[in-house]
Amino acid sequence: MKIYGISGLGADKSVFDFLTLDVALIPIDWITPHQKEGIEQYSKRLSTVIDVDADFCLIGVSFGGLIATEISKILNPKLTILISSAATKNELRPLFRIFGKTGLIRILPTKLFDPPRCIANYIFGAKNKIVLQEILDDTDLSFAKWAVNALINWKNTEPLNSVIKINGTHDKLIPPRGNTAMELIDKGEHFMIVDRAEEVSALINDRIKRAILTHTNT
Repeated sequence: MKIYGISGLGADKSVFDFLTLDVALIPIDWITPHQKEGIEQYSKRLSTVIDVDADFCLIGVSFGGLIATEISKILNPKLTILISSAATKNELRPLFRIFGKTGLIRILPTKLFDPPRCIANYIFGAKNKIVLQEILDDTDLSFAKWAVNALINWKNTEPLNSVIKINGTHDKLIPPRGNTAMELIDKGEHFMIVDRAEEVSALINDRIKRAILTHTNT
Protein backbone atom coordinates (compact mmCIF):
# COMPACT_ATOMS: atom_id res chain seq x y z
CA MET A 1 0.00 0.00 0.00
CA LYS A 2 1.32 3.44 -0.92
CA ILE A 3 1.31 6.34 1.54
CA TYR A 4 1.19 9.90 0.19
CA GLY A 5 1.95 12.92 2.35
CA ILE A 6 0.83 16.55 1.93
CA SER A 7 2.68 19.05 4.09
CA GLY A 8 1.42 22.20 5.78
CA LEU A 9 0.94 25.69 4.41
CA GLY A 10 4.05 26.71 2.53
CA ALA A 11 6.09 23.91 4.08
CA ASP A 12 8.09 21.51 1.97
CA LYS A 13 8.35 17.77 2.44
CA SER A 14 11.06 18.17 5.09
CA VAL A 15 8.40 18.11 7.84
CA PHE A 16 8.01 14.39 7.13
CA ASP A 17 11.73 13.75 7.72
CA PHE A 18 11.18 13.74 11.47
CA LEU A 19 8.71 10.86 11.33
CA THR A 20 9.78 7.23 11.72
CA LEU A 21 7.28 5.25 9.70
CA ASP A 22 7.06 1.54 9.00
CA VAL A 23 5.93 2.22 5.43
CA ALA A 24 7.69 4.49 2.95
CA LEU A 25 5.97 7.85 2.50
CA ILE A 26 5.73 9.58 -0.87
CA PRO A 27 5.59 13.38 -0.41
CA ILE A 28 3.43 15.34 -2.83
CA ASP A 29 5.01 18.61 -3.93
CA TRP A 30 2.90 21.75 -4.03
CA ILE A 31 1.97 23.15 -7.42
CA THR A 32 1.31 26.79 -8.29
CA PRO A 33 -2.35 27.70 -7.79
CA HIS A 34 -4.20 29.34 -10.65
CA GLN A 35 -5.55 32.84 -10.18
CA LYS A 36 -8.76 32.77 -8.07
CA GLU A 37 -8.58 28.96 -7.95
CA GLY A 38 -10.57 27.36 -5.14
CA ILE A 39 -9.31 24.61 -2.88
CA GLU A 40 -11.50 22.00 -4.59
CA GLN A 41 -10.11 22.71 -8.06
CA TYR A 42 -6.55 22.92 -6.75
CA SER A 43 -6.89 19.58 -4.95
CA LYS A 44 -8.20 17.93 -8.10
CA ARG A 45 -5.14 19.09 -10.06
CA LEU A 46 -2.77 18.01 -7.28
CA SER A 47 -4.39 14.56 -7.09
CA THR A 48 -3.21 13.60 -10.58
CA VAL A 49 0.20 12.52 -9.21
CA ILE A 50 -1.41 9.74 -7.17
CA ASP A 51 -1.33 6.21 -8.57
CA VAL A 52 -4.98 5.18 -8.38
CA ASP A 53 -4.22 1.70 -9.69
CA ALA A 54 -2.76 0.76 -6.29
CA ASP A 55 -4.32 0.99 -2.83
CA PHE A 56 -3.13 4.06 -0.97
CA CYS A 57 -3.50 6.16 2.17
CA LEU A 58 -3.19 9.92 2.56
CA ILE A 59 -1.52 11.94 5.31
CA GLY A 60 -2.23 15.67 5.45
CA VAL A 61 -0.61 18.15 7.84
CA SER A 62 -2.34 21.41 8.83
CA PHE A 63 -3.46 23.10 5.57
CA GLY A 64 -2.35 19.94 3.79
CA GLY A 65 -5.07 18.14 5.72
CA LEU A 66 -7.71 20.23 3.98
CA ILE A 67 -6.18 19.29 0.64
CA ALA A 68 -6.02 15.64 1.68
CA THR A 69 -9.70 15.78 2.59
CA GLU A 70 -10.66 17.19 -0.80
CA ILE A 71 -8.53 14.62 -2.62
CA SER A 72 -10.11 11.86 -0.53
CA LYS A 73 -13.55 12.91 -1.70
CA ILE A 74 -12.35 12.39 -5.28
CA LEU A 75 -10.14 9.30 -5.06
CA ASN A 76 -11.42 7.43 -1.96
CA PRO A 77 -8.19 6.24 -0.30
CA LYS A 78 -8.19 3.36 2.19
CA LEU A 79 -7.43 5.81 5.01
CA THR A 80 -6.89 9.53 5.45
CA ILE A 81 -4.83 10.74 8.41
CA LEU A 82 -5.07 14.43 9.30
CA ILE A 83 -2.35 15.86 11.57
CA SER A 84 -2.95 19.20 13.31
CA SER A 85 -5.81 19.73 10.89
CA ALA A 86 -9.56 19.57 10.35
CA ALA A 87 -11.92 17.31 8.41
CA THR A 88 -14.68 19.89 7.90
CA LYS A 89 -14.94 23.67 7.97
CA ASN A 90 -16.91 23.46 11.22
CA GLU A 91 -13.82 22.09 12.97
CA LEU A 92 -11.89 25.28 12.19
CA ARG A 93 -11.96 28.30 14.47
CA PRO A 94 -15.09 30.45 13.88
CA LEU A 95 -12.75 33.44 13.49
CA PHE A 96 -11.41 31.92 10.28
CA ARG A 97 -14.89 31.72 8.79
CA ILE A 98 -15.60 35.33 9.81
CA PHE A 99 -12.47 36.50 8.01
CA GLY A 100 -13.50 34.46 4.98
CA LYS A 101 -16.75 36.37 4.69
CA THR A 102 -15.01 39.77 4.76
CA GLY A 103 -12.81 39.16 1.72
CA LEU A 104 -9.97 41.09 3.42
CA ILE A 105 -7.30 38.49 2.73
CA ARG A 106 -7.37 39.16 -1.02
CA ILE A 107 -6.47 42.84 -0.58
CA LEU A 108 -3.76 42.44 2.06
CA PRO A 109 -0.14 42.96 0.90
CA THR A 110 1.65 39.67 0.27
CA LYS A 111 4.52 40.65 2.58
CA LEU A 112 2.16 40.46 5.57
CA PHE A 113 2.08 36.67 5.17
CA ASP A 114 5.65 36.49 6.47
CA PRO A 115 5.01 36.73 10.24
CA PRO A 116 7.62 37.91 12.77
CA ARG A 117 9.43 34.83 13.99
CA CYS A 118 8.58 35.42 17.66
CA ILE A 119 4.87 35.47 16.80
CA ALA A 120 5.20 32.40 14.57
CA ASN A 121 7.04 30.49 17.31
CA TYR A 122 4.22 31.25 19.73
CA ILE A 123 1.35 30.42 17.37
CA PHE A 124 2.96 27.18 16.20
CA GLY A 125 4.15 26.32 19.71
CA ALA A 126 7.48 25.39 18.18
CA LYS A 127 10.21 23.93 20.34
CA ASN A 128 12.44 23.33 17.33
CA LYS A 129 12.52 26.99 16.33
CA ILE A 130 15.37 26.52 13.86
CA VAL A 131 13.34 24.12 11.70
CA LEU A 132 10.29 26.38 11.80
CA GLN A 133 12.40 29.37 10.78
CA GLU A 134 13.87 27.42 7.85
CA ILE A 135 10.37 26.48 6.71
CA LEU A 136 9.12 30.07 6.98
CA ASP A 137 12.20 31.42 5.20
CA ASP A 138 11.55 29.06 2.28
CA THR A 139 7.82 29.77 2.07
CA ASP A 140 6.47 31.24 -1.15
CA LEU A 141 4.47 34.20 0.18
CA SER A 142 2.17 34.31 -2.83
CA PHE A 143 1.29 30.67 -2.20
CA ALA A 144 0.85 31.40 1.52
CA LYS A 145 -1.60 34.20 0.75
CA TRP A 146 -3.59 31.96 -1.59
CA ALA A 147 -3.60 29.12 0.96
CA VAL A 148 -4.80 31.31 3.83
CA ASN A 149 -7.61 32.61 1.66
CA ALA A 150 -8.49 29.05 0.59
CA LEU A 151 -8.53 27.90 4.21
CA ILE A 152 -10.85 30.61 5.53
CA ASN A 153 -13.21 30.11 2.58
CA TRP A 154 -13.23 26.30 2.78
CA LYS A 155 -16.79 25.04 2.38
CA ASN A 156 -16.50 21.33 3.13
CA THR A 157 -19.08 20.03 5.62
CA GLU A 158 -18.99 16.43 4.40
CA PRO A 159 -17.17 14.07 6.81
CA LEU A 160 -15.04 11.34 5.28
CA ASN A 161 -15.79 7.67 5.87
CA SER A 162 -12.24 6.50 6.62
CA VAL A 163 -10.47 9.32 8.44
CA ILE A 164 -8.59 9.79 11.70
CA LYS A 165 -7.31 13.06 13.10
CA ILE A 166 -4.19 13.40 15.24
CA ASN A 167 -4.47 16.65 17.17
CA GLY A 168 -2.59 18.30 20.00
CA THR A 169 -4.55 19.41 23.04
CA HIS A 170 -2.70 22.75 23.10
CA ASP A 171 -2.91 23.58 19.38
CA LYS A 172 -3.58 27.33 19.06
CA LEU A 173 -4.22 27.35 15.30
CA ILE A 174 -6.50 24.34 14.86
CA PRO A 175 -7.59 23.12 18.29
CA PRO A 176 -9.19 19.67 18.56
CA ARG A 177 -12.92 19.89 17.99
CA GLY A 178 -15.77 18.22 16.13
CA ASN A 179 -17.06 14.65 15.95
CA THR A 180 -14.41 13.24 13.60
CA ALA A 181 -12.51 10.27 15.09
CA MET A 182 -9.47 11.70 16.83
CA GLU A 183 -6.27 10.73 18.63
CA LEU A 184 -5.04 13.37 21.07
CA ILE A 185 -1.45 14.14 22.01
CA ASP A 186 -1.37 15.69 25.46
CA LYS A 187 0.03 19.24 25.38
CA GLY A 188 0.83 18.83 21.70
CA GLU A 189 0.93 22.05 19.67
CA HIS A 190 0.61 22.84 15.99
CA PHE A 191 4.24 21.99 15.22
CA MET A 192 4.05 18.59 16.89
CA ILE A 193 4.82 16.71 13.66
CA VAL A 194 8.37 17.92 14.35
CA ASP A 195 8.42 18.47 18.12
CA ARG A 196 6.51 15.29 19.02
CA ALA A 197 7.48 13.22 15.99
CA GLU A 198 7.96 9.97 17.92
CA GLU A 199 4.42 10.02 19.31
CA VAL A 200 2.91 11.10 16.01
CA SER A 201 4.83 8.34 14.21
CA ALA A 202 3.54 5.68 16.61
CA LEU A 203 -0.07 6.72 16.02
CA ILE A 204 0.39 6.81 12.23
CA ASN A 205 2.07 3.39 12.20
CA ASP A 206 -0.75 1.90 14.24
CA ARG A 207 -3.44 3.28 11.94
CA ILE A 208 -1.61 2.31 8.76
CA LYS A 209 -1.11 -1.21 10.10
CA ARG A 210 -4.84 -1.49 10.78
CA ALA A 211 -5.64 -0.24 7.26
CA ILE A 212 -3.27 -2.79 5.72
CA LEU A 213 -4.71 -5.64 7.80
CA THR A 214 -8.24 -4.63 6.86
CA HIS A 215 -7.28 -4.56 3.19
CA THR A 216 -5.57 -7.97 3.45
CA ASN A 217 -8.62 -9.56 5.06
CA THR A 218 -11.10 -8.25 2.49
